[in-house]
Amino acid sequence: MLKEIFGGNGSDRRGGRLKGKVAIVTGGGTGIGEAIAHKFAKEGARVVICGLPDDPNEDVAKAIREKKGEAIAFGGDISDEGAAKACVDVALKKFKRLDVLVNNAGVFLDNAMTDDYPIDDFDRTIRMNIRSAFLMTRFVLPHLRKTRGNIVSAGSESGLLGLAQNTPYGGTKGWMHAFMRGVAVEQAKHGVRANCVCPGPIDTAWTHKETGPMDRKMEVALVQAVPLARRGTPEEVANVYAFLASDEASYVTGALYYVDGGTTVAKGPVGDEVPKALRKEPKGELDLKHSRDGLRNKKTQRIKPGSGRNAAPPLRREAGLSNRKVERKKRP
Repeated sequence: MLKEIFGGNGSDRRGGRLKGKVAIVTGGGTGIGEAIAHKFAKEGARVVICGLPDDPNEDVAKAIREKKGEAIAFGGDISDEGAAKACVDVALKKFKRLDVLVNNAGVFLDNAMTDDYPIDDFDRTIRMNIRSAFLMTRFVLPHLRKTRGNIVSAGSESGLLGLAQNTPYGGTKGWMHAFMRGVAVEQAKHGVRANCVCPGPIDTAWTHKETGPMDRKMEVALVQAVPLARRGTPEEVANVYAFLASDEASYVTGALYYVDGGTTVAKGPVGDEVPKALRKEPKGELDLKHSRDGLRNKKTQRIKPGSGRNAAPPLRREAGLSNRKVERKKRP
């Protein structure tokens, strides 16, 4: 039994590189999270798809089961202590062990200058991007020590470079990078690894002006800064998660894997130099239905510069995103 748990070196992939492992994927109902859940299941993992109650968590779990994988759904706001603990308890009750935590849940709420950024959205961003990851990490660590498991969290190229017009978002990702590196050093003596996947602009709801807070100028600039001159796909990101979660990455901990098309090494609008024939996204293999549903039932805002100065927005009761209404303020 000990050899089965601890003896893998990543060389045997019969049945998938994640065969026998149990993984929780937060934010698993939409976008990159949906792709991670499908990829993990395809690689043999049993998956808990964790998302807000009105996310299509059960749709994703059902789709995995229809392909002969094993998956269950959990709906709850894991920035709440009780919900985070309940998610872990559900995974243990169903699958009896835990091997991987994917901290993918998070929000990108506003396109606004820092001095116009709504204070209640700042608080919500901290809660959903930081507090949720801390709570889930805190509650899974005792169980990951038993299996020599690992944590893979959602960083971002904006955690290194920062992000104009949503500075709090970049700040939360910088926190995630440092948090995972601290956990990596702290938990190494227990055989637990911790890493970050750091995407650039990915083809999800967040990076399209029609479905997210970005305006046309921000959307164009985002792609221009990518040397590969296109958005990445959720599946391309999920492939890196699968590697880091597997025994093939047994010597990788405290790492930041940039899946950003070269954004972090680029200077200027380098994407404009790429021929159009090379800008097409690869089709991939995963059957994803909710790639652009990440902002469904969630309010986002585009705020005109200067409109929020010298006037504090009214404070609203913090109740998590599950109670948020569909509402968007556009530039006039």
